[in-house]
Amino acid sequence: QVQLVESGGGLVQAGGSLRLSCAASGRTVGSNTMGWFRQAPGKERDFVAAISWSGHSTDYADSVKGRFTISKDNAENTLYLQMNSLKPDDTAVYYCAARGIKLIVTDPGRYDFWGQGTQVTVSS
Repeated sequence: QVQLVESGGGLVQAGGSLRLSCAASGRTVGSNTMGWFRQAPGKERDFVAAISWSGHSTDYADSVKGRFTISKDNAENTLYLQMNSLKPDDTAVYYCAARGIKLIVTDPGRYDFWGQGTQVTVSS
């Protein structure tokens, strides 16, 4: 089992930055593929970014490439998402997720554990 708790969301103006954190307990972030997803009101949960168990591989949605960076600290058992140059379209609830299989995938249905989410609101 993995328990995930996100933090760091908030209200920011367009062009600003936020860093989301996801604290994990149970199995470590070092043994799981970890990902960030987001869900806007009335929309499906979309892939944002993922990082391999080793940390050597990452993947990003086209909409966030060059603006967002996923990383993790195995010693702190924490996943991060640095979000720069934020846009109003980035407004959503952001979720971190973990899967035990060591392969990056973008389908949320293939992740086993989820946090409760943190709200990010970007004003224009």
